[in-house]
Amino acid sequence: MSEEFKVEIVNPEKSFFSSENVTEVIVPAFEGEMGILKDHISIISFLKPGIIKIFSKNVEEKFYVDDGIVEFKDNNLSVLTSSIFNLKDFDKSVIDKNLSDAEKSLENPDLDDQKKFLIEQKIESLRSISTS
Repeated sequence: MSEEFKVEIVNPEKSFFSSENVTEVIVPAFEGEMGILKDHISIISFLKPGIIKIFSKNVEEKFYVDDGIVEFKDNNLSVLTSSIFNLKDFDKSVIDKNLSDAEKSLENPDLDDQKKFLIEQKIESLRSISTS
């Protein structure tokens, strides 16, 4: 019996990633990192800034997302996001600029707790990418 399911990641410009032979996905949900395997219960959740890990057979793909929505139903995982990039293609200068911008925006005294939390998550994720 196959342990694989379908994953599709879409951003406003295009279908960013699509595969029908995925065995596991880990997403940075608001509730914490969430692992999804075949036959997982149906879910809908918001994404926080972080890394999506996709495993298939002997391959692992990693993508950074700023935000989004994840839905899993009937062994189909859909991720809708406004900002995503593949970590194997990342440009350190772009990461450093995004990190600097996020750190500057954290200095805004008018930030509410939710925005502050999201910016802190973004900073933590970008630092982990920058040092790896």
